[in-house]
Amino acid sequence: MNLILLGINHRTAPLELREKLAGGLQDAAAGYQRIKSVSGLQEVLLYSTCNRIEVLFTTPDPPATLPQVQTFLLNLAEVSSADLEKGLYIYQEGEAVQHLFRVASGLDSMVVGEPQILGQVKEAYRQATQQHATGAILNRLLHKTFSVAKRIRSETGIGCQAVSVSYAAVELARKIFGSLTDKTALLVGAGEMAELAVEHLKRYGVSQIVVANRTLERALKLAQRFGGEAISLAELEHQLLKIDILISSTGATEQILTREQVKRVMRLRKQQPLFLIDIAVPRDLDPAINTLDNVYLYNIDDLQGIIAVNIRYRQQEAVKAERIIASEVLKFLQWRESLAVYPTIIALQEKADHICRNELKKTLNQLGPLTPEQIKSLEVLTQSITHKLLHDPILYMKRNHHPKDPSREIDYIRRLFNLDRER
Repeated sequence: MNLILLGINHRTAPLELREKLAGGLQDAAAGYQRIKSVSGLQEVLLYSTCNRIEVLFTTPDPPATLPQVQTFLLNLAEVSSADLEKGLYIYQEGEAVQHLFRVASGLDSMVVGEPQILGQVKEAYRQATQQHATGAILNRLLHKTFSVAKRIRSETGIGCQAVSVSYAAVELARKIFGSLTDKTALLVGAGEMAELAVEHLKRYGVSQIVVANRTLERALKLAQRFGGEAISLAELEHQLLKIDILISSTGATEQILTREQVKRVMRLRKQQPLFLIDIAVPRDLDPAINTLDNVYLYNIDDLQGIIAVNIRYRQQEAVKAERIIASEVLKFLQWRESLAVYPTIIALQEKADHICRNELKKTLNQLGPLTPEQIKSLEVLTQSITHKLLHDPILYMKRNHHPKDPSREIDYIRRLFNLDRER
């Protein structure tokens, strides 16, 4: 059985092509129904994210099955075979395993170490099992994939250090305050950046969230989602009296908070520290605010510098992750190789049991009438002798995972025990 992975991703194909193919896989059940009709295909897993569309499958006949799987991808959308082939990559055996491990661990992601991809692969596997599309090999491989990704998360720092602007802003606040559990955060703007920032703030236990936006309705929607309070921009200066952290990300073309406004507030706050992060371009906050005592203002360039350092750190950690993956790929391939000996082990046990039953029957005929207990004792005796005689040969086959020529080794064992003639 051969293991093959093919697909396209953000490095090999443009967004337009990825969008078209991903659109064709929106209905997972229909997708599995079509691909399971491919002749020669034994097990299959389909997964698509915003950055990749991949098919992982097993087949005993790659030359016949592979073109059919490519046709399946072509039929997902109106794309030319030339466009698809230009971005298509195909991995087999160890390379396919390595690629899957790298994808699930976030090493093949646009942002190295991003954690969402593991959840996406798990969801794809859940769908595949619902459609009864996986078997012994892919089940084992996917469970191994999840454990490898978990090991990499726990043994390397690949998921540490913020590499998004919103996350970096919250990380910076954590470094300044130590803990955010008793802090109040004000988000100015209710767009995607603000939404991401709220998610990170809530994860770190900020006690209260306030959202200010030019359109109050949008502020209300975001605040309600996270159990916060919504205010209008006109209330911004007054709100500064109550907060510890301000993260601003509006699309305004002019500054929404000046140095004089913050200066007035600081007198009323009795110089209690105020942490401001301006991730808007153009900037929302007057840069001169940073000259005030006990006011800490950071802009997007400050965060980009932090992110660049963090990305370099993750890249260093990726080297450790690659080493773990190489080791785990080897273990999985060893397991695959061990599968080849099991038919021979089963044939050997069946032959031994057959001989045992026949010889016992002859012996019982010669001995004459025996009690059921005596017959049972003889059965146990013959089975015990058989199992002990086979113990060492079977153990040898299971442990000898790396013969120079596996096929020749198995053939030798089968001839030694005359297994094929007996069949």
